[in-house]
Amino acid sequence: MLRRRKALDLSQEELADLAGMDRTWLSQLETTKAAVSIDIIEKIARAFEVDPAELLRAEP
Repeated sequence: MLRRRKALDLSQEELADLAGMDRTWLSQLETTKAAVSIDIIEKIARAFEVDPAELLRAEP
């Protein structure tokens, strides 16, 4: 998720706004300090305009 956000040149605040979530929560997700629910995956996928499965694929 972090790589995709940076590739799209989005700040955490911008992505959080697009996904309708708090920036600090997004930060915790990016640093794996919080578990992610399917609802959050769907919100972030909508913000990235990708299928939720894209976010679940292992990154190289």
